[in-house]
Amino acid sequence: MARKGPDYAAPVRRILVSLLVLVLLAVFLFWQIDSPRAERMRAAFIDRFVPSFDWVMAPVTKVSRMVAGFQSYARLYEQNQELRRELQKMSAWKEAAVQLEQENAKLLAQNNVRIDPALTSVSGVVLTDSGTAFRQSVLLNVGARDGIVDGWATMDGLGLVGRISGVGQTTSRVMLLTDPSSRIPVTILPSGQHALLTGDNTTLPALDFIESPENLRPGDRVVSSGDGGVFPPGLPVGQVALASDGRLRVRLAADYGRLEFLRVLRSHPAEQLADTGLLIPPPATEFIGPPMPPLADPQAAEAGNGDADD
Repeated sequence: MARKGPDYAAPVRRILVSLLVLVLLAVFLFWQIDSPRAERMRAAFIDRFVPSFDWVMAPVTKVSRMVAGFQSYARLYEQNQELRRELQKMSAWKEAAVQLEQENAKLLAQNNVRIDPALTSVSGVVLTDSGTAFRQSVLLNVGARDGIVDGWATMDGLGLVGRISGVGQTTSRVMLLTDPSSRIPVTILPSGQHALLTGDNTTLPALDFIESPENLRPGDRVVSSGDGGVFPPGLPVGQVALASDGRLRVRLAADYGRLEFLRVLRSHPAEQLADTGLLIPPPATEFIGPPMPPLADPQAAEAGNGDADD
């Protein structure tokens, strides 16, 4: 086994460290001397060596700039994330504002529909759409506690939708005009003809029992006639349309694709006359038996007797 030579690295390292400590201590003490000569020497030393140390400070400067850039990037990233969260919140608020604006527009549209001022109404929200292949109806959140009565007409902001066909304590069912069992009398303007609007489970109900179909034109206005007391007269229903099969139908004014709010019209039945004797005289009673001879005029009879005496 080869013998190792003497290790000079450790003593030399200790000597160099000691010399460096002594030099630094001497510089520190020299820098603390308060005399004009020492000050001039310090100024000369700084002017001689410090400007040439720019290459030494370049890496430190770059590292400090990199650290500052990374910190700025971290701040930008945090701000970006915060802006994203704010944007998501604003999107949610925007969606809510759009929904409120749509609801407000529909409610305002309901108020803009011109109906008889004597008719009051109750507004309700459509809870569910229970339309099927055999039944077309929706459910409202108003019922008997709100004074709803079976048979009352319902409208949206554009036109007639249907009628109440079932009333619960807190809810009521509305049978739509498109329901196959729906039959309402209507008037077609400007001709003034009467017809029957018949639901057939389509968005274009048919017109039946038209008096003079040749006098109707597509686009003629259709309103409720009020016949039979089913609906108040004059409620907007839609416009006449000519189907592909040549049959006259009605393009409904109500927006059936977006039924959210409905207005239930309070209609009161017509007053019934209990005593007609004061208005209509009773018919004369007929005499049963052979007819009576006509009565002669008494004055004419006396005149005839006087002539006979002469």
